[in-house]
Amino acid sequence: MRFPIDVILVCIRWYAAYPLSYRHLEEMMEARGVSVDHSTINRWAIRFLPLIGKLSRKHKREVGRSWRMDETYIKVKGVWKYLYRAVDKEGRTIDFLLTAHLDMAAAKRFFEKAMRENDAPEKIAMDKSGANKAAIDEINGGMAVPITIRQVKYLNNIVEQDHRAIKRVTRPMLGFKSFRSAANVLAGIEPMHMIRKGQFVIEGAASMSFADQFYALAGQIRPR
Repeated sequence: MRFPIDVILVCIRWYAAYPLSYRHLEEMMEARGVSVDHSTINRWAIRFLPLIGKLSRKHKREVGRSWRMDETYIKVKGVWKYLYRAVDKEGRTIDFLLTAHLDMAAAKRFFEKAMRENDAPEKIAMDKSGANKAAIDEINGGMAVPITIRQVKYLNNIVEQDHRAIKRVTRPMLGFKSFRSAANVLAGIEPMHMIRKGQFVIEGAASMSFADQFYALAGQIRPR
């Protein structure tokens, strides 16, 4: 924490926004006259990215009520874990959740989290997963107006394509060393992707760069 906040924010923004490793960032900062070890950048990302992710939720635009939900895979300590994600029919990110298991309990936890943040949808499109359907069936049991379930593969093309933006950034990371670090870094990568999709209400956003919007969400003026 002996480094200026400007340096910390630059490093974690680059890490969460672009396909770079911590060692790449160490070299890039060295070229700019800043000597910082890659392990320090790792600690910054794990500590600060989830905080910025939390701040960003206060500025998130409303999403549509027709959802597309799917899972993708993230490697943690050499083992595949599961990243549940949902977008609306316009491609706007609704929510995401990293889980250790791919089952009804995990799917239900994801749906409940997404609905707390975004209210309940009218329709959810998903694949043929029995666990996902069972989770929504259980949620529907306590709702006055049940959510319509559509298990039609082509409807999910939009969320499957959207996964690529997340995987493009995580691929050079070569796997995470712990579940906590994976969850914390993803909590920063997802808002970066949402900035690119124009999902945040930020004063003056129309004339702001991607980087400026990130610093606004972090509550800081862009470093010069």
